[in-house]
Amino acid sequence: MQRNGVMECTACRSRLVAPSPRSVSRAYDKHHNKITSKFRALKFLLVVGDCMLVGLQPILVFMSKVDGKFQFSPISVNFLTEVAKVIFAIVMLVIQSRKQKAGEKPLLARSTLIQAARNNVLLAVPALLYAINNYLKFIMQLYFNPSTVKMLSNLKVLVIAVLLKFIMRRRFSVIQWEALALLLIGISINQLRTAPAGDTAFGLPITAIAYIYTLIFVTVPSLASVYNEYAMKSQDTSIYLQNLFLYGYGAIFNFLGILGTALFQGPENFNILQGHSRATMFLICNNAAQGILSSFFFKYADTILKKYSSTVATIFTGLASAAFLGHTLTINFLLGISVVFISMHQVSLPIS
Repeated sequence: MQRNGVMECTACRSRLVAPSPRSVSRAYDKHHNKITSKFRALKFLLVVGDCMLVGLQPILVFMSKVDGKFQFSPISVNFLTEVAKVIFAIVMLVIQSRKQKAGEKPLLARSTLIQAARNNVLLAVPALLYAINNYLKFIMQLYFNPSTVKMLSNLKVLVIAVLLKFIMRRRFSVIQWEALALLLIGISINQLRTAPAGDTAFGLPITAIAYIYTLIFVTVPSLASVYNEYAMKSQDTSIYLQNLFLYGYGAIFNFLGILGTALFQGPENFNILQGHSRATMFLICNNAAQGILSSFFFKYADTILKKYSSTVATIFTGLASAAFLGHTLTINFLLGISVVFISMHQVSLPIS
């Protein structure tokens, strides 16, 4: 913007008197490089934070066990996590409402909230699926070590791809489908001779029930992700309001789970703080931060970067599991994660 021979940058408000094209170009390059550097730094921090939070989650779940069992209700952990996320969503909503310009429809107006709630009722579906998945994260730890659980979670990419293909009509190249096949191979390599045998649960061999849980573990969150994307993109609603409803529905479903547990197993199970320890408190904070970080990830980064981050988190989980829990990093794991890395690189390639 130029006034009286003085040019002012609308972004950084720096001024140049009677600027030449060269000086303007230099000023633009300097500002662009500064913004690019900040954006790269933000992406780096997002990846590092996501790797740590996602990678630590299976470790914290494992550490919260006592004699191989949970002394607390996993549903209570999920409920407290959703409550923390709801509080964060409310705070962000209040901050965003104060930044609104004159003439914009107030985010906190009663009519806005009611209309947004009606338009985003579909978010209850992914919230329910996420609640089921978060419970399964604990169940999986009863059958697999943390690094294996994280490795198996990469199967979600394959299921999501299939769902996107048939539900949302997404196109994938031949190389990307081959990459998904590599993903299966990599996970299969890691799983060779890693499943415990000999014990039984619910009358079934433990390997059978474990893989049934695995099937549900990779299918339910994949459905949730695809449906969540559809529900959010189908409505022109503030992301802050949508997060509030998504987290709110999640808290409601987990609270209903606590009520159901109390009815069938006794009123003592209604105490949501029973059996909790420092490990579970860290787990709640970690899960809440992970969910909150995801919203920033998709706002300031992209899905491909998120996939890379989750894959790197697999290595972080394996190394942390070996360092803190004494688990052995087998050659199967090292070979498997190498194949998974190649797969994730290929599946992220653009369609030609």
